[in-house]
Amino acid sequence: MKIKPQHVVSLTYDLYVDQDGSEVLEESATQEQPLTFLFGAGQMLPKFEENLSELSTGDNYEFRLSAADAYGEYDEEAVANLPLEMFNGTEVPEIGSILPLQDNNGNRFQGQVVSIAEDSVIVDLNHPMAGQELHFKGNILNVRPATPEELSHGHAHGPDGHHHH
Repeated sequence: MKIKPQHVVSLTYDLYVDQDGSEVLEESATQEQPLTFLFGAGQMLPKFEENLSELSTGDNYEFRLSAADAYGEYDEEAVANLPLEMFNGTEVPEIGSILPLQDNNGNRFQGQVVSIAEDSVIVDLNHPMAGQELHFKGNILNVRPATPEELSHGHAHGPDGHHHH
């Protein structure tokens, strides 16, 4: 069956990124723990889905996404100084830790602590893979029509369509 909108796709992938001039395996989805998603529901990177469209169960794939088509270019302006007072009553986060944040409109996002200053915590708000070309290799394990429940919920309920909320 071919991949198209309103279908559930289960696949394996190896994701490689460039690190100091050589490609390094960043993350994987295996046959035992595949990535399963509702195609066309906006959960995946648009160019990721575009590269998978028209593939079928059993097909292998390999493609690259530029930084602009993946998580965007690294934005030097997306580094924020959070006042140390924000952490009163809690421990000051360690460098490298990920902070769950929320803007004034209620949008949730994450920032990584890059340094601690005398009166502030400096947080990088860029996606961890911003500025990187992504190289995907994998296999389409299964393609099936989404169930009415999955369509109403806007997400897949696992490779076989069963999931309890």
